[in-house]
Amino acid sequence: MTGLTSVLLMGAALYVSFQGQDTFSTAYAALQLAAPRIAQPAATDFTSKSSRVRPVAETRSDLEVIEASIRQSVDGREIIRNQPFTRIQATLATTATSLSADAPPYDPVAILNATEPLKAAGMDLNTDVYGTDVEGEVVVNQGAMPESFVPPRLISDQGAADFVRGLTDGGLYEVSPSAMAYADPTQDVRDLTAAEDATSLPGVAENVTVMPKTTLAADNGPGRSERFLTVRELGPLADTLVRNGFTRAQVSMVENALANLIPAGGLPVGVRLRILYGPVSGDTNSLVPYRMSIYRPENAPGDPHIATVALSDNGQYVVGLQPDWVEFPKEDVEQINVGNLPTIYRAIWETGRKHNLDDDTIKRIVGMYAYDVDMTKRITAGDSIEILETTEEGAPKPELLYVGLNLSGTHRQMYRFATPDGSVDFFDPDGETGKRFLNRRPLEGGGTLRSRFGYRIHPIFHTRRLHSGADLAAPSGTPIYAAGDGVIEWYKWQSGYGNKIEIKHVNGYETGYGHLSRYVKGLGVGSKVRQGQLIGYVGSTGQSTGPHLHFEIKINGNFVDPLSVKLPKDNVLPPQYRDQFEQTIAQIDDLMERPGTPAGAAQVASR
Repeated sequence: MTGLTSVLLMGAALYVSFQGQDTFSTAYAALQLAAPRIAQPAATDFTSKSSRVRPVAETRSDLEVIEASIRQSVDGREIIRNQPFTRIQATLATTATSLSADAPPYDPVAILNATEPLKAAGMDLNTDVYGTDVEGEVVVNQGAMPESFVPPRLISDQGAADFVRGLTDGGLYEVSPSAMAYADPTQDVRDLTAAEDATSLPGVAENVTVMPKTTLAADNGPGRSERFLTVRELGPLADTLVRNGFTRAQVSMVENALANLIPAGGLPVGVRLRILYGPVSGDTNSLVPYRMSIYRPENAPGDPHIATVALSDNGQYVVGLQPDWVEFPKEDVEQINVGNLPTIYRAIWETGRKHNLDDDTIKRIVGMYAYDVDMTKRITAGDSIEILETTEEGAPKPELLYVGLNLSGTHRQMYRFATPDGSVDFFDPDGETGKRFLNRRPLEGGGTLRSRFGYRIHPIFHTRRLHSGADLAAPSGTPIYAAGDGVIEWYKWQSGYGNKIEIKHVNGYETGYGHLSRYVKGLGVGSKVRQGQLIGYVGSTGQSTGPHLHFEIKINGNFVDPLSVKLPKDNVLPPQYRDQFEQTIAQIDDLMERPGTPAGAAQVASR
């Protein structure tokens, strides 16, 4: 009797839970997912109980194809043909997901290798843009002008005489105010300095303590964030999910859960997605998609909500209830959570993989800016990147032509240029490569900045002293590399510094490395080292409160801030190539300003 009663009770409970449904092929209908629409701000802070509005950043992710006619010399003939270029203009990712979770750790030695000049295989990529579009391919034959040919006269002798008379009658003219040989009094001190960027000031400010307004949000670690986006092109659901932080295993689970709800051909244009991200236990560097809701295009007939999938406690994506209704923004946006903002290094990897850039290309982009930009800093919402690529006929993959990086309002540009000897490198508009004479963080992983250059209260003696370098914390035994080519001048214990190495470089530059746990065998005073060569290991010898590298730079015997001092570039374009380089800049800038057409899903998938 007890068993029979139990069976009847279980059957009744199941019948009631599914409201009398006798078929369960469509989970969406069985679970009654139509939730009431509740007016709610589009961006609220999920990490606290407060209803305080969270900042929202507009995201841009434009992948376009540009068609341009280029001129090319082949076997003495000039050919004009159409060439496709791919242009990416995107905001840097403000959320780090599984898309970049396996990116290689930040490593100065790897950056050195990534910034080595390329060798062009035969003819380098062509950006010689022709002024007019052509159909197909046009061959231009050149020949000597016949001796009997007389060009028509465009101006009469009288017209020429009138022109010259007009110039001489003009007399003297006033000098432009911009030609004054003294400083413009309307400029301020910042305009007249040689500061490294718009956010830095020369000199050392004394009796000033700089502190952020609050660090509570950053100290809380990763929190929840929500992304609103619109599908711009017809394509498989899997491609959209992968570009937004779903792993392949998660994509498979989502597709299985939505098998009866999503068209087999993929998401149509105009469909809107709302993705909620959050941290996962044991991983403080990446966020995972907690929930994804799919909505019909704006003004489409029927209920706007199509389906929602959510991550269950056992790590499976299952069909879930529709979240509270919010009005979708016109543009793609993402909530800003200070704890979620990735480092510049991680953001470049996340954005690059989102746009299907291969890893070698991403490494080179990082290498272009690693000497000028602290890659361990967090990005600022709104930071962006521009990329131009092209594929020559028969080339196995797209080749990088241009990169523009906009960080905190400072725009840095690098252009590809090939010299006649076949060497290919990237130069800024001044003809300098991104590679610096010295590396500012010469240890594996770059270390964590614990103490800057300048006066401070000594952590051991509690007196105010000049801190002559920068302390970069890292685990004991972390490899340390030579910041630049030079000769070792000191290679033993030094009071306060513990085990220390000093290297003399050219032009009055010296670098010092303190608190080493041990040295590399085979080196000593007088040994020549190259940039990136292993010289020792992080330790805590001497007057130290923990394992770190004390790194310092001296110029003509004077200590300078190793993280902000302006360092000379390692390679500068020879003057004889300057005119040709200026032409390359103008042509690439023209391509970046031309209207483009959105790249199709097939083109994106094949990259």
